[in-house]
Amino acid sequence: MTGFAHASRRGLLGAGGAVFASAMLPKWASAAGAPDPRLIVIVLRGALDGLSAVGPLGDPDYVALHGELALTRDGAHAALPLDGFFGLNPAMKNFARMYERKQALIIHATATNYRERSHFDGQDVLESGMPGPGRTESGWLNRAVAAMPAGERARGGALAIGYTPPLVLRGPAPVLGWAPAGLPPPDDELIARLEKLYDHRDPELARALRMGVETEREAGADGMTIKAGGDAIAEMRKAAEGAARLMSAPDGPRHAAMAFDGWDTHVAEGGATGRLARLLGGLDDALASLETGLGPAWTETVVVVITEFGRTARVNGDSGCDHGTASVAFLAGGAVAGGRIVADWPGLKPADLHENRDLKPTIDLRAALKGVLADHLGLSQARLAEAVFPGAAGVQPLKGLIRG
Repeated sequence: MTGFAHASRRGLLGAGGAVFASAMLPKWASAAGAPDPRLIVIVLRGALDGLSAVGPLGDPDYVALHGELALTRDGAHAALPLDGFFGLNPAMKNFARMYERKQALIIHATATNYRERSHFDGQDVLESGMPGPGRTESGWLNRAVAAMPAGERARGGALAIGYTPPLVLRGPAPVLGWAPAGLPPPDDELIARLEKLYDHRDPELARALRMGVETEREAGADGMTIKAGGDAIAEMRKAAEGAARLMSAPDGPRHAAMAFDGWDTHVAEGGATGRLARLLGGLDDALASLETGLGPAWTETVVVVITEFGRTARVNGDSGCDHGTASVAFLAGGAVAGGRIVADWPGLKPADLHENRDLKPTIDLRAALKGVLADHLGLSQARLAEAVFPGAAGVQPLKGLIRG
């Protein structure tokens, strides 16, 4: 796990509810009045059905093609209105509020350059930022942090949420890790004994332990714990709460990544109700928790929500959808130039579908990610092409995603 064996002075690696580390980062702080951007990447593993998350209500072929999973303009579970053509899954009320406040936008019919349908390979390409799977053990977000100027990199340390670091945040840049506890927290007496033992055997490890305890207490304030194997919906919110607690601090990390599993909806997917709606509701709660927990820092925050690929436009025999191609990406945060849909809609007629089965991708997801990194974090196009997304020099950053 390259790069994950490092932590900030305020925190340590978290794994399985434990905290540990082998190196420390310098303290960072932002000069008064200076830009202090924060970037959070959420990976939805399993392939999100973009047509049921954000439905093209104005497309005449939508309802017939997506069947029971299609959103509707009217009824008990009507889609939340967006721009007249698209409607949002009714489970995402907080995102709709952010959209209304122009702090959220949607990129539709987007995908990476990957065109097969393997979850493993699709996630590898999505998170590594490479032209194909299996080419590196580092992720594009870590390489983006490493490509920042030294001062900005030190001030903007990175945070991995979860028991293992997402690939998107593995790499050469030091990373702080934190995971919601899956075991009962140790009492003060046990911690004191361990610190005393480590003071004699390994003073640096003792220092790391003390910093880890500090992080765990701050991120897990108010008794915030998650039981191992607990409700995945609640875990999304808990992970977001922990990230926000750490990232809202003046000397906290500035970049973070987390992954939410469970989006592989082959069976009994549901559209406006059911399994997918519950998952989207969990994501929606996580976004609201980030907004609340970050406080004033929300104004300089961008949250990017991405998935490895979409799902088939047609419903299968199990009331779900199989592996597809294009999907949606969500952007939220006070730094987002929101209140709009970014799309070059391909249409849903059979001739317009990718391989006669999938929503056709018309926006390269790497263009959107490059646009965020360029305009929010200030990375040059040369850095993006050389270090962050190798092999994608011809993919131009998507402009206008970030407030000017």
